[in-house]
Amino acid sequence: MRNTSHFGQLLAAAAAEPEPQRLLFVFAGAELPDGATPEQDARFRAGRGGALGPLMCVDKAPRDLPDFKALVSEAERAGPPWSIVFAASLSGQAGRPPDKARIDLALETMVEAVRDGRISGFAAYGPEGDFLEIG
Repeated sequence: MRNTSHFGQLLAAAAAEPEPQRLLFVFAGAELPDGATPEQDARFRAGRGGALGPLMCVDKAPRDLPDFKALVSEAERAGPPWSIVFAASLSGQAGRPPDKARIDLALETMVEAVRDGRISGFAAYGPEGDFLEIG
């Protein structure tokens, strides 16, 4: 793992919030979009271009995730190879963590946002833990 200090800051900030937090993660990989042109197909096969497609998602309590390496290890056991993970936080209320229905809705919303390319509101990390600035 390279520089994972930004991820550590995310964990620390979530743990320091006055209300219990859930961290939401959507793992994505490059895919060829429907209706791609032959030129887009050629670029994709050469390892360039494509679109980000959500592959899997998970929520975690900050205390259950010691570092980025633990997240990567769990992702490797749970699903397909990925190239980027998007992260967000969901706050609880009145001292209680968010309930399953709120978490599921938030994850569905995140997955759709990634699918639609609306990713500017999420933290993003590469497989080595590098914070990715997507603008």
